[in-house]
Amino acid sequence: MEIRFTKMHGCGNDYVYIDGGKEKIPKEKKADLARFVSDRHFGIGSDGLIFINPVDNPDVDFEMEMYNADGSRSEMCGNGIRCVARYVYDHKLTDKTKLTIVSAGRNKYIDLTVGADDHVESVKVDMGAPILSSSLVPVTVSGGADALTDRSVLKNIPEDACINVPITAAGRQWHMTCVSMGNPHAVVFLPDDCDLDTFDIEHIGPQFESHEYFPNRVNTEFVKVDDRGNVRMRVWERGTGETLACGTGCCATTVACILNGKTDNKVDVHVLGGIVTCSWDGEAEHPVIMDGPATTVFEGVIEYA
Repeated sequence: MEIRFTKMHGCGNDYVYIDGGKEKIPKEKKADLARFVSDRHFGIGSDGLIFINPVDNPDVDFEMEMYNADGSRSEMCGNGIRCVARYVYDHKLTDKTKLTIVSAGRNKYIDLTVGADDHVESVKVDMGAPILSSSLVPVTVSGGADALTDRSVLKNIPEDACINVPITAAGRQWHMTCVSMGNPHAVVFLPDDCDLDTFDIEHIGPQFESHEYFPNRVNTEFVKVDDRGNVRMRVWERGTGETLACGTGCCATTVACILNGKTDNKVDVHVLGGIVTCSWDGEAEHPVIMDGPATTVFEGVIEYA
């Protein structure tokens, strides 16, 4: 079959996007199609595949159905959902600049900033409240919540949160803070003797991803804090490997920075592909707000058996 697609990226975190309302792909073939299109030598090349599906719900505009490069399903992608929002606007599937998009049963609320020439300049997403309870991330260890000093700023943090908890991987002890933004993340602040640019993420990342502490595997962010408003991050995404950016990872990193007292409540997260700005007020029940670009690379048709 011939399948029409659009290649898009958010800060270099690239996906193949397919209009699920027009391209009828059997459900049982979607995982294989994701592996095929994601291959950077024999396919289109991407970090995964995202279907943009119509929904029969007056409170929701579209569904994002996401697959990693290895064909596994993923619950959420911050960069991906920004691109979905731009896609539906650019392709005239909607003229709304405020959208509700559902992914894996969770609604996300999006604001498009559109210029005078009808060009989408940036996309802001209400990512919902961070999930901090270890049992819900999920991660099988917890601790550190009792060490949080400023409870006037950090409110309603669950007692079973995993904050600055030790973990052994690659023959070394690290400390991680675990956050779910609809998908699980472990944020690791690198010690002074680790340089982020030369960090051996190809070796260490997979050991976090499949560590026994994470029953659903995990995305891992390795972070250096530059100042109260700027951090640098590299990410190892489960099912894909290192990517140039991760929107939910930027959100999780921001939450972890605030929980550990390392930054203010608004952070520019510098990833390999650009900058994503995230904010959170420290109230566990309040949402994380993410703002960043969404870019179309090219459109085309691919043959798939």
